[in-house]
Amino acid sequence: MEDAHTYIYNFGQRGDAGYFAVFDGHAGRAAADWCASKLHTLVEDALQSSETPAHALNDAFQTADERMVKADVQNSGCTAAVALIQWVEGTRRLYCGNVGDTRIVLSRGGRPLRLTYDHKGADANEARRVQNRGGIMMNNRVNGVLAVTRSLGDNYMKEYVTGAPYTTETAVDEEDEFLIIACDGLWDVCDDHTAVDLIRDVEDPRTAAQRLVDYALQHLSADNLSCMVIRLDNIDNNDDN
Repeated sequence: MEDAHTYIYNFGQRGDAGYFAVFDGHAGRAAADWCASKLHTLVEDALQSSETPAHALNDAFQTADERMVKADVQNSGCTAAVALIQWVEGTRRLYCGNVGDTRIVLSRGGRPLRLTYDHKGADANEARRVQNRGGIMMNNRVNGVLAVTRSLGDNYMKEYVTGAPYTTETAVDEEDEFLIIACDGLWDVCDDHTAVDLIRDVEDPRTAAQRLVDYALQHLSADNLSCMVIRLDNIDNNDDN
């Protein structure tokens, strides 16, 4: 098991904010553990100086990637998917960032809305980007080794595999029910719509997450499994500012 995760309520000492993240490690769990213990502090720091929370996620991911070159993560790497929720000028906003194929899906009135991008070798745009940097795609893997084209860590491949995230900003409305953040151990055997349908009637997020894990196991997922469910329909704006 090389996955790690982090969730922080009252993120940045704000009663209206939350931070939720899943990291899927490879070649050991050192990179995933590093991100689970440090990336949220980099996001918090970046929020103080970046133009927007989306820019803060971008800055924090790339700072993490740079620092991991010097950190003791050996040659391990990890995917990362982060959701930051907070109120901005009276509107609840959801900011997401990811590298790799750990995915965030929003249930909006029972309809799945994907808020991340799967950075994989099979994606034509990503494969082209790697090749333009001098890398080789073999069997949809970077240099025949790495299945994801963006990650944090993987120091020996930084020439081709970037830590720059895909980011999105979403206004949360009354139709938005919950988020699913999960690594590819789920998504390899479960599409977005099925995942939403499986847990839409489950009030408790822990029970919902377990249902998704059980589904993946029943459908013979052979990868690590980490899944987080965040309910959005019972959070009020309690920020006095």
